[in-house]
Amino acid sequence: MIADLDLVLDEQQEQLAASVREFVERTKPLERSRKLRDAADPLGFSRAEWKRMAELGWTGICIPEEYGGLGLGFAELAVVLEEAGRKLVPEPLISTLLLGVPCLLLGGTARQKEAHLPAVAAGDRVLSVAYEEDGARYDLAKMTTAYQRSAGGYVLSGTKRHVLDAAAADAIIVSARGESGPTLFVVERGARGVHVVPERRIDSRGAATVTLDAVRVAEDAVIGPLGGGVDLLTRVVDRAAVGLSAEMLGAATQAFEDTLSYLKSRRQFGVTIGSFQALQHRAARLFIELSLLRAAVVAAARTVDAAPEMLPRMACLAKARATDVFLQAASEAIQMHGGIGVTDEFHLGFYLKRARAAEMTFGDAAYFRKRWAALGGY
Repeated sequence: MIADLDLVLDEQQEQLAASVREFVERTKPLERSRKLRDAADPLGFSRAEWKRMAELGWTGICIPEEYGGLGLGFAELAVVLEEAGRKLVPEPLISTLLLGVPCLLLGGTARQKEAHLPAVAAGDRVLSVAYEEDGARYDLAKMTTAYQRSAGGYVLSGTKRHVLDAAAADAIIVSARGESGPTLFVVERGARGVHVVPERRIDSRGAATVTLDAVRVAEDAVIGPLGGGVDLLTRVVDRAAVGLSAEMLGAATQAFEDTLSYLKSRRQFGVTIGSFQALQHRAARLFIELSLLRAAVVAAARTVDAAPEMLPRMACLAKARATDVFLQAASEAIQMHGGIGVTDEFHLGFYLKRARAAEMTFGDAAYFRKRWAALGGY
């Protein structure tokens, strides 16, 4: 089935990539990220830029037209994520478009979709998904956050860690365990009993610890079937892993291209350092790894819509490879830039920090290799 997937962008996707790249170059995300970091901004991104992205249609790519979106496929979203990843765009693409929106699309009721999706498409709403807990180590079924039935709804209590963009979220989708089994609930961030404590992450992206102190939600806050939370969350996280891999591909590619430019311009001993055979070999190996990663990411993105039965394995392949290659590209970039590569004033440090944070998001390379083997019956 993989042989049937088209691994080349079509004309529409090429045009989309060009438009995203032009916008990203013009808005200078790396400079914005530095200012946001130095100012200890609690959100870690610009709401004004998020709104502009919505006006360009990014936030509504996978949202059906009936809810104000473009109704395109995941392959198009991956194109946007790759180009955004090139300059480390800090806006909540991962939390909202890869986690929150899929939860609603795959498990939400018509009323829930109408309440959230048009606002997301318009750039007026940010979503977050709270599922990680202490000691879970990528196990989506391991949770101590609990729900109990109450008059007219449910009461949620527990603590969630590393909740992406929770400080900016208008609504947080929470996983909790109860008598009917693990279930997802949508909770308004301003609801009584919801406490959000922002975190300072190494990559300067927004995240938080979210504590639910006897938070009351109505019956219609349930997303998907009661007891079906883990299955739904697994499908969502697989999609998110592929989308994150696309972002990592873009970032790794940019780090590599910046390094090539430096090798062609930096002179030492009277010649450009790109003429040194040892550096040429290192660059060539990285070029091969990036080419293989691109094939894995594009194939995985295509499976989301064209062959969803293949998605679990393809998500494992894409994320494991993206983790290894992004770390390699960022590390090699710093090494081959020499002394300036390790300075905070130079931008390459942002790529290495993002690589380290992305490595642990949704599962590291070892986790996805082990899961790949289990899915294959090993």
